[in-house]
Amino acid sequence: MSKAPAMLLSRRTLIASALLLASFAVLAAPKLARKPAAQVLPRYGMLVFSDLCISPENGEFGGQRITLQRFAEVDTVLYEYTAGGLSWPVVANEVVIDPRGRQFYFTVQPPDEEERTIRGTLSEDGKALVLDGSYCNDPKVPMKLLRVSDFGRQAGVCRVCPPLKNPAPAEPEGPQPDQPAQPAAPAILPKLEAGRTTASL
Repeated sequence: MSKAPAMLLSRRTLIASALLLASFAVLAAPKLARKPAAQVLPRYGMLVFSDLCISPENGEFGGQRITLQRFAEVDTVLYEYTAGGLSWPVVANEVVIDPRGRQFYFTVQPPDEEERTIRGTLSEDGKALVLDGSYCNDPKVPMKLLRVSDFGRQAGVCRVCPPLKNPAPAEPEGPQPDQPAQPAAPAILPKLEAGRTTASL
């Protein structure tokens, strides 16, 4: 065999090897560069998120509980809230879950109340649902409902709302009708020069 065909064959082998390596690199690159986000909510099953607690003062329930049921046909939510006692479950009218399974919202209309929409975002590990709104009227503290894994567990003790660190300043009140108005501060009189009296001013 002459040198020319051998060189041609080796060049072809080298080019084929390079193309093969490049194709492996292209196939492997997306897996390394863009790892798909994990699905936090399972596509099927039942999940319960709750912050239900019992007041140590009067033994009444506080908090809320959200039960999400995911079926092949439809997703449903049962919403329970407290107003002294635990309400009957309210079935959500509309349930919307984003394709990544990280956020969802639903619309409910409790008896004798206006319709409202409740929105929540799941934590990275899926063990808590953070609702829009604030806890104890403090915008820095979100409402967090933990995922229930022990369905036989008793509700814990409610936390007492801490006092707000920066309460709004109280508006000054006017004088009460039965109290006399405070006298105004005395006006500053002009300085008297020697030999002059107030009558000559």
